[in-house]
Amino acid sequence: MPTPTKGPRLGGGPAHERLMLANLAAALFEHKRITTTVTKAKRLKPYAERLVTFAKRGDLASRRRVLGLISNKGVVHELFTDIAQAVENRDGGYTRITKIGNRKGDNAPMAVIELVLEPVSAKQAVVAEATSAAKRDADKKEAAAAAPAAEEAPAAEEAAATEEAPAAEEAATEEAPAAEEVAEAPAAEEKDAK
Repeated sequence: MPTPTKGPRLGGGPAHERLMLANLAAALFEHKRITTTVTKAKRLKPYAERLVTFAKRGDLASRRRVLGLISNKGVVHELFTDIAQAVENRDGGYTRITKIGNRKGDNAPMAVIELVLEPVSAKQAVVAEATSAAKRDADKKEAAAAAPAAEEAPAAEEAAATEEAPAAEEAATEEAPAAEEVAEAPAAEEKDAK
């Protein structure tokens, strides 16, 4: 026997339940907010959030998977373009359920289920902005420190080359007199020997 779905049954058979959830999700994505019973809203929430997760992936396989559940191509297109882009920085919690009291006719508890399309939170947005600004400043400081170091490196190489050149000339001049002395010494010995 198949395992029953989580949550309360919505009446009818399993096929009817799947169609009801698909239609509720399509209405939610089309209108961004719908009013329904609390029971249907609680069953719709994980279903709709899973579809939004597929839309955030954005690949062809995900689109075909969602089209297998929601037959309206316009709604699926809106889900993959507008809604997925609006919630791309959000890690979950794409829907919100707000209870609004009981229905007049049969006293059923009612709720509004809506998509959460606003930014994650004002505080997190400020923190993200401050972090990016700090990173930009650090990058600028690194670039500023690297530029003088890069300019100093050729200057240091030139200075080392100029320092080495006189030192090499001095060493050559020092060696030359020593060589002359060595050359003169055998010549002096030859004179003494004669």
